Amino acid sequence: MDTHEIERALEECEFFSGIVEKDLRTVAGLCEIKTFGVGELVFRQGDFGEHLYVLTGGQVNLERSVELAGRKGNVMVSTLGKGRMLGCWSTLLGEPHVLMCSAVCEKPTTVLTLSGARLRELMNADSDLGYAVLERLCFLLRDRVQSAYGAFERI
Repeated sequence: MDTHEIERALEECEFFSGIVEKDLRTVAGLCEIKTFGVGELVFRQGDFGEHLYVLTGGQVNLERSVELAGRKGNVMVSTLGKGRMLGCWSTLLGEPHVLMCSAVCEKPTTVLTLSGARLRELMNADSDLGYAVLERLCFLLRDRVQSAYGAFERI
């Protein structure tokens, strides 16, 4: 994947839609490409989160391990595909955070990985970019909370 392809993947991402081209180019410079096989974890519930991930291909299930009345199991929170974003949002606030679910690859998956701390630095340096990213974050988190509530209703 070359720089142009990374920029295009960011443009197609739910989180970065509407971000101006020059800012996408800058964000693209922060990205690393990683691939995962079926069943591999992009991240694990309970791990310390530092990164954000843009799915450029494949499919990931967000799962939360729970214990209810002495029984342990996993609850599917959401299934995400190309153009979706996941990861540790607290890094954009400069806060350490433990991941609240696992991301398990349902299909072979390719992601763009970026450091939340480095994206935060860009946001602090450019208030227009910072505002745009935080606005997108609010919408994305709203959707994820709704998905989590829906998952718990299925228990």
